[in-house]
Parts: sequence; structure tokens; C-alpha cells
Amino acid sequence: MAHLTHGQKIRRRELKAHQQRQRRINLFGRVSDKLWTVFVKYLPPEPPPERRARPIVPFRQVLGGLVYRLRTGCQWKAIPAEFGSGSPCHRRFQEWQACGVFEQVWADRVRAYDQKCGIAWNWQILDSAIIPAPLGGAKTGKNPTDRAKSGSKRHVLVDRRGVPLALTLSGANTPDYQCAEATLCNLVIRRSWRDRQGHLVVRHFCADKGYDYAEVRQVARRLGYRVHIAHRRRRGEPEPPPVTGHRHPARRWVIERTNSWHNRFRALKIRWKKS
Repeated sequence: MAHLTHGQKIRRRELKAHQQRQRRINLFGRVSDKLWTVFVKYLPPEPPPERRARPIVPFRQVLGGLVYRLRTGCQWKAIPAEFGSGSPCHRRFQEWQACGVFEQVWADRVRAYDQKCGIAWNWQILDSAIIPAPLGGAKTGKNPTDRAKSGSKRHVLVDRRGVPLALTLSGANTPDYQCAEATLCNLVIRRSWRDRQGHLVVRHFCADKGYDYAEVRQVARRLGYRVHIAHRRRRGEPEPPPVTGHRHPARRWVIERTNSWHNRFRALKIRWKKS
């Protein structure tokens, strides 16, 4: 191999860095045709490109920037120039959030999942996950499990396969049971009593000991659930006898898997947004 000059070494490093950047952009910010077909149905009308004003960044390019930030968790100003810049991406994100675009896309995908596989209404599981929120802001509180650092709590309701059906956000110091009613009544689509074949479904509701309160059981029964909540021993209460007879298999593990899916997106793992 011939000896490289200093300038050639610099150009080689620049070329390698450019290739790594392109691979990272293609990996984290690629918007497939299938995803764009879903989003374009709910986006507001795109401004015409020939208008006399500042050039408009195409919506599909902006969506790629939002996906890139969701996957990497970078700052808005760190979004690559291939997606426009951080300012238009952040502005469109706020506009689309105010219009309810993301909730409509979520509901569309849940309906598509229902048509293809059928929502497993027979078992529904509720749990929460605490995420750090270093900058504070709305719906944050002192995390009792992390030296009172600022954090938020994400409450998620999933079906038997772990597909999210409802989500609410609260401060990290909010007890789980206080957000149970808001989550159960905030489904992204209408709750169904029948399966794909039209048969009536007995809906079971699972939760851990953090939801062992009379208020939660009352709300769940009012919504038509058969309640399965782990018992939480109170102070001075004797140890209960061992459970015998038929027992349902473990069900709550699917929501732990869903929480791990969410945390693979770095923008959801740590909450840097204040509002």
C-alpha cells in the first residue's frame, strides 16, 4: 500500500465520516412507502411549492426528521440537514400534535391490526413505567425510586399480545391506582364486546399490586371486566393461605415487553420535552 499524504488521509477520514452519516440517516430516518401512505391520510394540506415565501420543506422529509429524532433521541437542532433542519421539524411536530395527527395514525394502525389479527380483548393488562425527565416540566414529579430525581410515569393498557390500546402520562410520584380510571377510559378505539367471529368475549383485567385498591376494582367492574389484581398485604394483615385449584397462566409479562419496545426509541426512554 502506497504511503498516503496528509491531505489524502484527511479526505479519507472525511469520506468515511460521510458514509457513516449516510448509513445512520438511512437506518434511523427512512420513511417507507407504507408508513407514508398511512400518515398522508391525516396530515393537513401541504403548502404549494410555487408560493412566494420561504421554501417549504416537504412533509415526507419532515416526517423522516421526526422518525430520526424518535429513534436517536437527539436534540431538535441536531437533526441532519437532509431532513430540512430542527426548526421546521419542531414546528411541524407541534402543528401535527395540535391537530391530533399522531393519535389518528395510532388509531388507524390499531384498526388495521384488528382487521388482520383481531384485538385480543379477552385479556387486557395495565402497568406503568417510570422514565427520567431531567428538565422537568408538565406532568413530572420526584421519582421515589431514583433519589427524588425528576421523572414521568407512562401508564399503558395493552391487549393479550401486548399491543397498546391506551396511554396516559403523569408525574413519577403519582401512585399507579390514581391513573387507572383515566387509562381505562382513554382507549384509542372503541372497546368491543365481541371477537372477530361475533362471539361475546369475557374481558379479563390484569394488574399488579400497585392497583390493589377498591377504586380500581370498582371502575374495572363498571366497565365490564373480570378483575385479576395481585393482592397487596396491608400492615398487620396475616399471610394469606396458599392458592390452590385452577390458576390462570401468567399474563402480565406482555406489558413489560411493550415497555421495553418503547424504550428502544431513545426519545421515549428519556423525556427531554418540558410540555
